[in-house]
Amino acid sequence: QVQLVESGGGLVQAGGSLRLSCAASGSMVSIGTMDWYRHAPGKQRELVASITSGGNTNYADSMKARFTISRDNARNTVYLQMNSLKPEDTAVYYCAADIRTRIGPYTLYWGQGTQVTVSS
Repeated sequence: QVQLVESGGGLVQAGGSLRLSCAASGSMVSIGTMDWYRHAPGKQRELVASITSGGNTNYADSMKARFTISRDNARNTVYLQMNSLKPEDTAVYYCAADIRTRIGPYTLYWGQGTQVTVSS
């Protein structure tokens, strides 16, 4: 059983910062790419950023200058540092990770999501 648990969401004023964390646990053999997605009301879910096991990163263009994804492989944790937050960043943020277990190939697992609300 693999679990991804996000934390760090909350309410922040525009211009503020938040740091999200997502820890993977369970019977894992290895973790590949880890991602952050977000889903705002009335919009489609979108990829925010991703990071490979080797540390290569990819960002959505609209967030590249303000968000930073990082990971701690020893802790099986991925982070999302969000600066200069805007009201339009309000969404539920989900982490996802490609994880290989002892009983199967790499499979995409999802966390339960954490709410980020940015007030104007």
